[in-house]
Amino acid sequence: MKQVVQNYKSGELAVLDVPVPGCKPGGVLVRTAFSLISTGTELMKVSEAGMSMLGKARSRPDQVAKVMQSVATNGVPATYRKVMGKLDSYTPLGYSLCGVVEQVGAGIDDVKVGDLVACAGNEHALHAELNWVPKNLYAPVPDGLAPRHAAFGTVGSIALQGVRQGESRLGEVALVIGLGLIGQLVVQLLAASGVRVVGVDPDPARCELAESLGAAACGDPASAAVEAAVAELTDGHGVDQVYLAAGGGSNQPVELAARLCRDRGRVVDIGKCRLDLPWNAYYEKELDVRFSRSYGPGRYDPEYELEGRDYPIGYVRWTERRNLACFLDLVARGRVDVEPLVSHIADFDDAVETYQRLKDGDLKAVAVLFRYPQHAAEAEAPAVAVPAVKRGSTDVSTPTRAARTPVRLAFVGAGNYATSMLLPHLAQRDGVELSTVVTTTALSAANAQRKFGFAEATTDLDAVLGDKSIDAVFVVTRHSSHAELTRKALLAGKTVFVEKPLALTEDELAGVLAAVEESGNDRLQVGFNRRFAPLLQEARTRFGARTGPASLRYLVNAGQLTHGSWYLQQGTEGSRFAGEGGHFIDTASWLLDADPVSVYAVAPSGNEDLQVVLRYPDGSTATISYVTTGAPGFPKETLDLVADGKVLRLDDFVRASVYARKRWVSSRLPKARDKGQSAELAAFVKAVRTGGPMPVPLESLVATTSATLAVQAGLAGGAPVTLASAR
Repeated sequence: MKQVVQNYKSGELAVLDVPVPGCKPGGVLVRTAFSLISTGTELMKVSEAGMSMLGKARSRPDQVAKVMQSVATNGVPATYRKVMGKLDSYTPLGYSLCGVVEQVGAGIDDVKVGDLVACAGNEHALHAELNWVPKNLYAPVPDGLAPRHAAFGTVGSIALQGVRQGESRLGEVALVIGLGLIGQLVVQLLAASGVRVVGVDPDPARCELAESLGAAACGDPASAAVEAAVAELTDGHGVDQVYLAAGGGSNQPVELAARLCRDRGRVVDIGKCRLDLPWNAYYEKELDVRFSRSYGPGRYDPEYELEGRDYPIGYVRWTERRNLACFLDLVARGRVDVEPLVSHIADFDDAVETYQRLKDGDLKAVAVLFRYPQHAAEAEAPAVAVPAVKRGSTDVSTPTRAARTPVRLAFVGAGNYATSMLLPHLAQRDGVELSTVVTTTALSAANAQRKFGFAEATTDLDAVLGDKSIDAVFVVTRHSSHAELTRKALLAGKTVFVEKPLALTEDELAGVLAAVEESGNDRLQVGFNRRFAPLLQEARTRFGARTGPASLRYLVNAGQLTHGSWYLQQGTEGSRFAGEGGHFIDTASWLLDADPVSVYAVAPSGNEDLQVVLRYPDGSTATISYVTTGAPGFPKETLDLVADGKVLRLDDFVRASVYARKRWVSSRLPKARDKGQSAELAAFVKAVRTGGPMPVPLESLVATTSATLAVQAGLAGGAPVTLASAR
């Protein structure tokens, strides 16, 4: 299928061929009929992409701050690779469309194949021929409403949420500053609510359009006519509400709002304009400044948007999905008219030219629609059924143990970690062929194919598992899918590299081990890379053998997660420690050359800090302090190992030292932190190529996973947990 994309580094716009997205449970696959260009938000993004690197940095100081924090935590090289990887990737455009349901995922019963729906979301309602849309981001289109009008649903919801934040009442007077697409819709919604509206915009054509759609008066922000109209409509008191629907770097909108608003009036920011509030003006009138967050309640909440968990109507009357349905109803009943806003309808194949014309100013438009082919060839929906493998089946072949070159690899998932920490090492390695990349979103697969040279990109997992020419499968998806994908790949006879964690529950771990038993395939590696770090390897060698029990202390300064991180979805993705703690347990067990026999965990109330104490067969102990409340400038990982009158110290994979009869101190690494990914991948590829032993014994992987899972049980029970499976 085709999709409009942009490279944020170069500014390049393209209509790209990408795989068809899979139809996951909890959503529907929609074939687009019309999608709407947001001439404000999208053109701002397109313009930013055309800036120099310095210009990009100046326009996004929030991102610059994140980069500087990453430099402090991960070092310059790793941060550079991560940032450049993100910049030099295709990103999607679009967030408002109307289309026909082509496939219905499990758990969906409110629409059926062939229904017309309006869709929202900058990850789900893209300028693409097909989109997978979760339940709370689509709404059925009322009978009789034209698809091109229903494509306004998302943008209309943004305007509607802004009006709700203003709490307008019958007979009030409102000022709308900025008469672009959002401003024009706000004017109509206010007029439909019995509010008299004054509009402000420097473009006379937009002022004329707003007056034709219900505004009492409109004019240039610098003109005396606007102030005169406000004075006449309000008896000189000022407007009850001001809606900021303007963009740009001028502070004029917020200053005008203060001048024309009444005492204790409301100012609602809907757009993205400069907000240097003149303190005296806002203080003296005690103005109520409010923000309108996109489509409404539920926005940016992954449990609502992705998992389909609705808010009870008794507590949250207007969610983003209810706003979407409400706006569609208003348009269907003629209370809002979007047809006069349509400045241009372009064929989808002409998308790049259309964006360029808008950017250059050749096309003056309030709203532009993309029209998609009405008789496009039917796309074959990817199969997502679990492979039908029966216990004792002779059809399941174990991996070939003879030497193979090149080693053919497939990746399931191509997110940030895969593209910054794994694929750069594999793409440059001799004897490795990147065969296929599989993702649930088409564009991420296409990006990985373009950047790393995969021979094929797809959303069809079963086709990859059934391809006998593929030697190994990398599972680099979200945590909740690791165990099931690993189980499938093992049953298909593949050698598997799965990023940590291997499993989030004991049942998931049991399922993986059952697949090993059923298939006879034990060719499994979990991404516990720290034991492969060159600096830690050398420090362990320098420390030498020990005769008595050891004491190990591991401080992990994990830090706070950013708002919206999927790591916060503990209901589906597990706790932070369940997802990351295996790294530290594996490192401790490798240094102590044993698997733990018990786990004791305690946590202070009110935060995610943990103290985990592991006990080993010879009496050694390892204490892992996993903290989220530390200073962000402090190193992330520090480790001390004490035994037999010797001390090994690791400082965040930058420097190591051993204190014994002779003191050894490493030199500071010129390339900053190397946490072992390259060496780990080299060992894995060698095992696949030669058929030799896997880099880490399966028993060790299982012991580490069991110990990680035991932490939660220990927290719940308040007592040490014995690991019965420890050897």
